[in-house]
Amino acid sequence: MHVEGSKPLYKKVLIVGLTSLPRDVVRAILMGTDIAITLVSLLIADLLFLTSWSAGALWIYPLLIAIDTCWIIAFRLNRIKLVMLNSRDILNIARASFMMAMSFLVVSLILDEAHVAQRVVVFGIFSFAGMVGVRSLAVASLGHLRGYLHKRQNVAIFGAGAAGIQLASALNQSADMRVAAFFDDNPTMQGMEIGGVPVWSPSQLVADLFRHSISKLVVALPDHARARRNAIVEICDQAGIEVQILPSFFDLLADRGSARLRTVDPHELLGRGKVDLDTPEVAKSYAGRVVMVTGAGGSIGSELCRQLLNCRPAKIVLYEQSEYNLYAADMELQPRALKRNVRLVSCLGSVTDPDRLRHVMRSEGVEIVLHAAAYKHVPMIEENELEGARNNVLGTKVAAEIAVEEGVERFILISSDKAVRPSSVMGATKRIAELVIQDIQTRAPATKFAMVRFGNVLGSSGSVLPLFQAQIEAGGPVTVTDPEVRRYFMTITEAARLVLLAGAYAEGGDVFVLDMGEPQKIISLARKMIQLSGRRVLDPKTGEGEIEIKIVGLRPGEKLFEELLADFDNLRKTPHPKIMRAEEAMLSQIEVAALLREIQAAINTSDPQVLRNVVLKRVDGYQPSVGVKREA
Repeated sequence: MHVEGSKPLYKKVLIVGLTSLPRDVVRAILMGTDIAITLVSLLIADLLFLTSWSAGALWIYPLLIAIDTCWIIAFRLNRIKLVMLNSRDILNIARASFMMAMSFLVVSLILDEAHVAQRVVVFGIFSFAGMVGVRSLAVASLGHLRGYLHKRQNVAIFGAGAAGIQLASALNQSADMRVAAFFDDNPTMQGMEIGGVPVWSPSQLVADLFRHSISKLVVALPDHARARRNAIVEICDQAGIEVQILPSFFDLLADRGSARLRTVDPHELLGRGKVDLDTPEVAKSYAGRVVMVTGAGGSIGSELCRQLLNCRPAKIVLYEQSEYNLYAADMELQPRALKRNVRLVSCLGSVTDPDRLRHVMRSEGVEIVLHAAAYKHVPMIEENELEGARNNVLGTKVAAEIAVEEGVERFILISSDKAVRPSSVMGATKRIAELVIQDIQTRAPATKFAMVRFGNVLGSSGSVLPLFQAQIEAGGPVTVTDPEVRRYFMTITEAARLVLLAGAYAEGGDVFVLDMGEPQKIISLARKMIQLSGRRVLDPKTGEGEIEIKIVGLRPGEKLFEELLADFDNLRKTPHPKIMRAEEAMLSQIEVAALLREIQAAINTSDPQVLRNVVLKRVDGYQPSVGVKREA
């Protein structure tokens, strides 16, 4: 047998045995060690101060060992888990050492021993130092043995606060990871060591990580440092360094300690600063008015109602065709409305029903309409074209005409970036709705109409944020249609605020868009969501990571890039630097009337192909895309 080859195996067997001792054996070893330390401490004290040994001095040894054993059991020193040794355990050892020293004092005084004070002090110091020292040595030895047995991954922690220190303690107990360094922005921490782990400045973050072969960074920053946390994630993402986010204590409690996954805030994914849309014009435009929100139970509609409450209108009319959505919105908003002394009225009805709309607007005295009712999911409308046109086009026409008839002052249509050179029926219906509004505006100067074009609204129903979050929670895969797909993104808060501002800035026939920065790749968004949720993207080559990103192909009606404007030369400024007004091409009244007749005919004959032909002929820039059909 080859001796050299058997030596590592022998060491491994020995190490596994030492690091896997039964609990009762470990407790017995600790008990024996502590008794031995008290005996040695007593012997050192006597050797230092006693020149001669009396019979009483000899009786102290068995008596004191019996008493000290009781104190060890009383303070549960033999139950201290070595890998969890902390300041509380050391304090407990100090208390036990003090009681042992006091017992030594009492026994020595009873036996009338010499140099009592000196011997008690030395005994207390050595017993405390011995018990702490032996445990610290054991912790270090166990860590070294585990390091020999397992190749541990070097990790760094950004944030040397309480959360970071607790995380380091937990990681250092594992067989797989070892904390090599802390990074912290606090200059008073830099250059120090915490539990033997150095604290470095983040000025050379990437260089230090590569220099010291650190393959993973765990960010342990508080929730209020979200901007800094996002910047670190971005830096590591660009450098190809694996980064994970430590969930807050609140997140852990909310998840009941189950997973390290946390909910991602939409603002963390924007890749730009939050747009400040708080202006005095908003509150001024809606204060004391009666505002009607169609589609009030949807993501955008309900957020509009929340923000309207802060403007203190006289009344908000919630108009919604889904009973459950209306019920949910009413239950949430009624208590808030009561606090602000705003009357809330909930009305069931469809925007395609002129009689119901007329009755609600007239009886409630509606002055402003925010039209959020629409079918918006592209693949769904591709398979239900006629209903998409009925709701998005004819519903908008009916709502706008009734608004004019009832003397409404302002009517704001919520449109989409998919209306620009549309590739889907949904986008085409939104563009036609814009054309209808522009046409009605030419004959109704008393009502100011405006349109607001959104990009993709993060966090709204059907958006990538809840979809990806659900897929990550399920363990993946996260599905992306194409690696090159890019979209403009905004949050629900920004979207709703933009609608309210459009109502304040409306002059008649306006198209408002928000400066949302550069469009983002969906696949980059998916990677960032996985990282911010505390998981890793699966690498198909190495097999490392947890969540797979799967490319599934473009769906029907989808295109690679969305646009907010057909022509950027038509942009005009508004009082807000991040909001632009576009002057879009219009159709004549005759052309719009013909378009609406043809759409109505397609709906009456239940012929979706007729509708598609109408859209292809009438909507400028419409180029239907052929995506991957969903599996049945």
